[in-house]
Amino acid sequence: MNTHIMALWGYLSRQHKKQFLLIFILMIISSLAEIISVGAIFPFLGVLTAPEHIYSHSLMQPVIKILGITSSEQLFLPLVISFVISVVVAGVLRVFLLYVINRFEQLIGTEFSAHIYRRTLYQDYATHIGHNSSEIISSIISKVNIVIKGVIIPVLELLSSSLSLFGIMFILVFIDYKIALVSFGIFGAIYWILYSFLHKKIIINSQYISSGSTNTIKALQEGLGGIRDILIDSNQEFYCKLFIQADTPYRRAISDNNFISYAPRFVIETLGLVLISGLAYYLSQQKDGISVAIPMLGLLAMAAQRLMPAIQKIYSSVTSIKGSYYSVKDILYLLDQPISSYIDQQQLSIVPFKKDIKLDNVWFRYNKKTPWILEEVNLTFNKGSRIGFVGETGRGKSTLLDLVMGLLSPTKGHLKIDSKIVSMNNIRLWQSHIAHVPQNIYLSDGTIEENIAFGIPADKIDAESVKKVAELANISKFIDSCAQGYKTFVGERGVRLSGGQRQRIGIARALYKSADVLIFDEATNALDVETESAIMESIEKLGKNLTIFIITHRVATLKACDLIVELDKDCTINIKKYQDIVK
Repeated sequence: MNTHIMALWGYLSRQHKKQFLLIFILMIISSLAEIISVGAIFPFLGVLTAPEHIYSHSLMQPVIKILGITSSEQLFLPLVISFVISVVVAGVLRVFLLYVINRFEQLIGTEFSAHIYRRTLYQDYATHIGHNSSEIISSIISKVNIVIKGVIIPVLELLSSSLSLFGIMFILVFIDYKIALVSFGIFGAIYWILYSFLHKKIIINSQYISSGSTNTIKALQEGLGGIRDILIDSNQEFYCKLFIQADTPYRRAISDNNFISYAPRFVIETLGLVLISGLAYYLSQQKDGISVAIPMLGLLAMAAQRLMPAIQKIYSSVTSIKGSYYSVKDILYLLDQPISSYIDQQQLSIVPFKKDIKLDNVWFRYNKKTPWILEEVNLTFNKGSRIGFVGETGRGKSTLLDLVMGLLSPTKGHLKIDSKIVSMNNIRLWQSHIAHVPQNIYLSDGTIEENIAFGIPADKIDAESVKKVAELANISKFIDSCAQGYKTFVGERGVRLSGGQRQRIGIARALYKSADVLIFDEATNALDVETESAIMESIEKLGKNLTIFIITHRVATLKACDLIVELDKDCTINIKKYQDIVK
């Protein structure tokens, strides 16, 4: 766990590391203030019960000389003022420290979440399709909070409480070392025994907490994502049970760890009161019992008020850190995701595309355990051509286009643009040429205008260009019929639109990019034949500078294609013309 904590420290920005150290310094100051306030109770109560003892005490002589005090009665006001000031300063510092820690918690929570999200977004397509999105969402929303509240803040509290503990113990030892050592020995032993018995249970619970947060979000996504089918099939109870099965062990593990962390406090407080009562009886039986007992008991009562919470905080911090073990592992895994150094480079140029796109002896499979999807593919697509792709489902049509788009890298062979190999160093420059229209269009819960100009800040959207591409995509009439026009909200994932309307917005989005390579991956299947023909005619008018790739099951859509790539079984590829397909 120490290694994991150091790894988390490495991911803090320099500014947040400085803030961490400043908070630690503030904790030291706050601890000193608490120690002083505890120490001040002894002379304060002493001057109330036995002022002559305080007046004659060797430690008070320098103060008496400085203030020019001539009798024990004159000590009362200075000691009252000193005690009040120490208590107020300690209280103010504790409140300010609480505010600072909460602000720091928010800042580093945002930093870790943004860091994970950024690194995840920059992973290649193969990595994304190999992960469940609920893992990422759970880490960003839940596990980062678990790590911040369960590790980062407890580390600070552990340091702060340790300082307070040693300071208070020093005062108690100075006044009566026997009582101090016996009290600390009893309390410390109880916590150590409890921790020794329960730390394995805490680790097991941390695993339930880590996996449970992911499984809970997964259950929610599956239920809400398939709500139409769930309503039709009346499967609500199945998904409710799925959620309960994921959520119950997760919350039970959190509950158990919270109980383990805080339950000892009540045992220790009860035991502390019993010990103070016994000590009170013992001191009262001594010579000058009451006058000596009251200051000592007051000191012990206030020390206990600070000491027992300090020991409890150390114990709960350690159990919290242990209980976050698996969440920390998950967070570090995502923070450690490698990303290429080129992502921060400004795009100064693009990969020239004037001649052709070539797949040079390309082989592809997802990993060594899966079969080859494509074998020895050698294809050349000239700029400005229209290329169709046909074949049964699962033959590799979409995979082949993913390779052309650079979403997947060939297992063997190369993608070449004008004879230049596309690599990780220039992949972004090649992708700037491409606009993609998938079969299932993703629409955000925004306006039609924002979804056409997807990923563009609202204040930078070119409204005229949006209208132009909407006309080309044969969606402008529908938009104009809406009360709010291009400002109409489409709902989550475009739920307020028909499948054809969503598809046409997706086509408009691709055209808005003004790319010179346009890829339709079964993008017109949701359109009627007439609408599809009108859109394709509009796109043809954009000129021969535009290279178009089309995957479709409609033979008529391939009529304008210069060549058709047929993917057959056993990774066989045949090049055909439209006339060969319609025979």
